[in-house]
Amino acid sequence: MAANCLLFTDVRNSLIMNEKAKLLETIAGKNRGLLASEMDRVRVLSAIEQLEDHNPNPSPIKTPELLEGNWRLLYTTSKGILGLDRFPVLQLGQIYQCIRIEEAKLYNIAEIVGVPLLEGIVSVAARFEATSDKRVQVKFERYIAGLQRLLGYQSPSKLIKEIETGKKFFPLDFSLESREQQGWLEITYLDDDLRVGRGNEGSVFVLAKEKK
Repeated sequence: MAANCLLFTDVRNSLIMNEKAKLLETIAGKNRGLLASEMDRVRVLSAIEQLEDHNPNPSPIKTPELLEGNWRLLYTTSKGILGLDRFPVLQLGQIYQCIRIEEAKLYNIAEIVGVPLLEGIVSVAARFEATSDKRVQVKFERYIAGLQRLLGYQSPSKLIKEIETGKKFFPLDFSLESREQQGWLEITYLDDDLRVGRGNEGSVFVLAKEKK
């Protein structure tokens, strides 16, 4: 019996590794989705669905130790995120979603790059509440944007610490709480270093966990 269980586990882990490799290969070179054609998006969605079928953590909300941390975006179909690349001259740099379980908060942080001294940051802070074992309701609370050098930006973690102290940022820093901006996020795949999610607007997200 024990040998059969070990064999099953080995087979499942092998399937997961293969499906992860296929997904990562499919999104490679797509620049977070900015360079994805319609056919590319179909292939990526198919690879995501294959990986979701082998999710080792079907109740991700019950594994906070896996969710906690800073996640770097690898691919998305979100028009809101991809639209940040439309700044004249500037380009979309790294994008992070940072989850803080104890505070029930998440921070979306997008780096804008391209021209020295004009690098920017766009950040949205939100509070979340679990509505099932894999879905959270998200309420956006604060929007911050500005030049990295004026904000003193060094890293997502440092920015989050400053936000939590109540620091105000120039030139854009305002509350979203009165605007009733909400959404939901469903986590459809989760392991030690990869997370896949689906949003209320039909977008998909593939993120890699940053090492501490």
